[in-house]
Order: sequence, then C-alpha cells, then structure tokens
Amino acid sequence: MTGFGNNAPSRRAALTLIGAGALAVGGTVSARAATGDDEVLTEAKVLRDPDTPVAGNPDGNITIVEWSDYNCPYCRKLEPELRQVVQDDGKVRLVMKDWPILGPVSVTAARSALAAKFQGKYHQAHDALIGVSSRLTEPRINELLAAAGVDMDRLKRDLTGHAKDIDAILKRNNEQAEAFGFQGTPSFIVGKYRVPGALSMTEFEQVIADARKAKMN
Repeated sequence: MTGFGNNAPSRRAALTLIGAGALAVGGTVSARAATGDDEVLTEAKVLRDPDTPVAGNPDGNITIVEWSDYNCPYCRKLEPELRQVVQDDGKVRLVMKDWPILGPVSVTAARSALAAKFQGKYHQAHDALIGVSSRLTEPRINELLAAAGVDMDRLKRDLTGHAKDIDAILKRNNEQAEAFGFQGTPSFIVGKYRVPGALSMTEFEQVIADARKAKMN
C-alpha cells in the first residue's frame, strides 16, 4: 500500500467522497479487516483507544481521527492547518493514529514517536518528525528527536521494553484503516464521516460543522 502520490484526489473529489462514504462509528460497525476480525471498527477501538495519543480538547464534542505517516508530504503540509482548525474551534478532540505505510523508515519513525510516549514526549516527537520538509532517514529521526528534548537512552530502552505494546498499537491502526477502506495518508474520521484525503482549513471547518449537525440528528 502507498500514499496517494500523483493520484491524490482533488479537494472537490474528497468532499464528494465524504457525502458518499458517510460511515457511523457510534456503537459497533462490523467490517472485516485483513485479520478476519469482525469488530475492528467499534467506537471504543477507533475513538477511545487508551494507548493512542490525543491532542486538542480531550473533552471536545467532536472527534477527528487522523491516520498519518511521517514521510507523507500531504500529512506534513496539512499538519499546521489542521492544528489551527482544532485550536480555533476549541471543542475538537484529535486522535492521532500512526499509520506507517511508506516503507521501513516510516515504521521506525512511528515506533520512535510511540516509544517517546512512555517518557511523556510523544507530542514533541510527533511535531519534530512531521515538521521537516525532506524525507526522513534513521539518523535524521534520531537527530530530530534528540533536538526535541527526547531522552534517547530512555527511548532505546522503551523501544525494546515496550516493543509488543508499540507493535500492537500499529497493528490496530492498520487494521482500522484497512477496514475503513483508506488507500493512503492522510485519512480521517470526522464525527460520523469518513474523509479519505486532505482538506483545506475551510473545508475542515465545514465538515466539523456538518458532523455536529449529524450528531444532533
């Protein structure tokens, strides 16, 4: 599986897919993933996984779930705009699901960011890795994390000591993305809507408003 590459849908096409592919995640939505699990897309697993990092307002009335890859140029471009929307709205809970689909270095970056969570530095690691403009390498990952204040000795220990936990998170994220039918990064769930692609700030604001209306109905 790869990212959108040159076949990325236009924003207009992505908005059309929102309407056509609306998918409720309240309660249980049965969807068979590659593992054969019939309940990959429960609300608890998608929205409330206690091991998945959360940004924005943890008590927000709308949840955005983002699947992203640190080597994805679309994810990097979108990041500041999405964060601005979340900050300006003030009532959005942002669930951050690492989905490393662009090669082994993407996996290393995702595992490192999740390992940083055990020293309370996931968000610093995430911001450092998503904020670069060039393709990541393993030495560059270590350089960026160290500069962001991550204890690299502790990180190495946590990568080993929590390897099963980290791999389980990535497995769950991948199963959910595949069950939703996502084809690349970034991909989103906004409230009850499936958004397979990047949107502008204005479009995100509109989808959030639509998700709030849908929640009330």
